[in-house]
Amino acid sequence: MHSSFHAVVARRSGAVRAAAVSLLSGLLAAGAATGAAAATADSAALATPQWNAGGATAVADDLRAFGTAVIHGTDGDRQVPAGLFELSVDGGGTLQTYGVDIQRATQPGVVYQESDWYGTSLAGNREAGRIVWVLRHSYPQVDDLSQLAERAGVKGLTEQDAAAGTQVAVWRLSDGADVTAADPQAERLADYLVKNARPEKEPRASLRFDPPAAAGRPGTRIGPVTVRTGADDVTVLPPADTSPAWITDAEGHAVETVDDGDGLYVDIPLDADNGAATLTVEATTTVPVGRALTSDSRSQTQVVAASSETTVRATATTVWRRDGAVPALWGRERCEPSDSGRVSGLDVTLLNRGDEDFTYRVAGTDYTLAPGERRTVSQPLTEDEAYSVGVEAAPGERRSLRPVVFSGVLDCLTESAASAVRTQTVPEPRPMPSTPSVTGEDLATTGGGGGTGLAASIGAGLVVVGAAVLSVVRQHRREAHQE
Repeated sequence: MHSSFHAVVARRSGAVRAAAVSLLSGLLAAGAATGAAAATADSAALATPQWNAGGATAVADDLRAFGTAVIHGTDGDRQVPAGLFELSVDGGGTLQTYGVDIQRATQPGVVYQESDWYGTSLAGNREAGRIVWVLRHSYPQVDDLSQLAERAGVKGLTEQDAAAGTQVAVWRLSDGADVTAADPQAERLADYLVKNARPEKEPRASLRFDPPAAAGRPGTRIGPVTVRTGADDVTVLPPADTSPAWITDAEGHAVETVDDGDGLYVDIPLDADNGAATLTVEATTTVPVGRALTSDSRSQTQVVAASSETTVRATATTVWRRDGAVPALWGRERCEPSDSGRVSGLDVTLLNRGDEDFTYRVAGTDYTLAPGERRTVSQPLTEDEAYSVGVEAAPGERRSLRPVVFSGVLDCLTESAASAVRTQTVPEPRPMPSTPSVTGEDLATTGGGGGTGLAASIGAGLVVVGAAVLSVVRQHRREAHQE
C-alpha cells in the first residue's frame, strides 16, 4: 500500500459485486404465497432499485500526484498526504478525484459509484458549489502549471504542489478544516482558490433514469422512465431474449437510441403473465467535474476532478400484473444539513399502478396506497449507525411479497462534523420483525464503518417476480413493430 493512504478500511466487495450483478441482470423468482388469505393468490411483483442505479463505477488505485498537508487540531498538528487520486472505471477509462472528508480513511481497491450530492455530505454543505469552482479552475483541469501559478501569484508550481494545494482548498470547503499545505507554493495556491471560489451548480449525472422504476398492466405501455445524461449518444440495450418486453417511445415506436430528457416505455403484450424486466441504457462519455463518488465501505467520499471517456450504464425496472394492485418501490438515502433541524434518513418511494388498494408495511408501519398513488415514506436514521429497514406486504393483504430489506450505515456527515453531533438523539427506524437485521462490519479499530447507501440500495436492488415471464421470440416482436 502506498503511504499516501493514511488509514485502512475494509470492504465487502464480494457481496456488493454479487448484488450489483443481480440488479443489472434482471429477474429473481419470488417465493410462494403463504397464509390462508393468500391461498388462491400469486405473489405480487416488487421492483426495488436504488435511485442512483447508473453512471460510473470505479475502483480506487492510488494517489497520482500528491504533497503533504498539515491538519491543525486541539491535540496538535498532524501531517497527511494531500493530492489527486486516480480510479479505474468499469468499462475502461480513468477518473481523477479529490477527497471531501479529511478525517475519513481510504485504500486502493475500494469500489466507488457515481452519486448525486443528495445522499452525501455535500448535500448539507453550503460550500459545495464553491468546490466545483475550485475543481474547474485548478489542476488537472488547468494543466498548464505556469498559467495556474501566474493566476495564483506564485513563482512556480510542480504537479505535486498543484495537486496538494487543490486538495487543501477542497478540504477547507468540504470539512471547514484548519489545514494548510506544507509547501509554501501549494499553500498560496490553496489560499487563492478558496478566496476566489464562487458557487456553481451541482453537475448532472453522466447517465441515470428518473425515476428508476415503473409499473402497469400487460397490453399497455408502462412508463415513462426518463433518461438524464450529458452524453451525446445513448444506446438502448435490448431486454433478455426470454422477456416479452419491448422498449418504445410514447407513441409505441421501437427505440434504439435516446437523448437527455427522452422518456422510455415498456410495451407488454396483453397475454403476458405477471413479470418484470430491466431497462438498460449505455453511453460513452466523460463524468462531469464535481460529481460525487461514494463507496460501500465508508471510505472517503470523492469528487471528480477529471475524466477520460468511458462507458457508463443506467438501469430501471418495470413490473406488470394482469389484475389487482401493481406495486413497485425504490429507496435512496437523504442527507440534511446538521443545523437545519431536519433529520437525515432513508426515503422509500412506494407505487401502486393497479386497480385495487395495496398496503405496504415499512419498518413496522402500514401504508395503504390507492390505485394510481405514489408516496414517499421517510425513515429517520442515525449517522454512522447500522440500519435495517424492511418492506413487505401488510398482514391480510390478498397477495404476499417477498420481504425486502434496505440496510447499511448512514454516511451524511464528514467525520469531523459527525463527531460534533454524536451526542444528539435521533429517532431510529423500527426493524421489521419478520426480516433479519443486517448490520455492517465492526471497523472501529481502523477508523471506518460498515456499508453506506451504495450497499444499502444495491443490496436490496433486486427485481422480484411472482409469476413466470412469457417467452416471446424477439424477432417476431421486432417485425411486428417495423410494420
